[in-house]
Amino acid sequence: MEARDPELKKELDATLQARRELGPEYESALIESFLEKLDQRLDSTTDRRVRRQLAEQQMVVARGARPPSTGDSFGDRYGFAIVSLVLAIPLSAIAVVQADFAGLCVAWLGIVGVNAAHAAGGVPWARRRTRESKQSSDWED
Repeated sequence: MEARDPELKKELDATLQARRELGPEYESALIESFLEKLDQRLDSTTDRRVRRQLAEQQMVVARGARPPSTGDSFGDRYGFAIVSLVLAIPLSAIAVVQADFAGLCVAWLGIVGVNAAHAAGGVPWARRRTRESKQSSDWED
């Protein structure tokens, strides 16, 4: 079996060797020590990855490009359009029954308006709220 991290493999080998020499009464202390080292290694790796990702995003923003968006793909837009058209059928029927042609026009203006707002990236106050919630994320603490 090939180890990904040779230092960690050495630490594990040293822990197992110490267990053989000291006996089973020190086993819990040795395991606790190894797990602390493993936890520190995981924390440092995670911190390094988060810092690298933040730096990449800052470079993209500094170059003037849009930062990578989460969830604004073609599939999301296409799905939203399909759902709105499916829901347009009963809305149109209700509008015609309640207010004839004028109701139908109002219903379709609303459907087109919702789709246009979604295609344009949503409404400004929702984007501002999303941006503020990203800034106060637990990852930055």
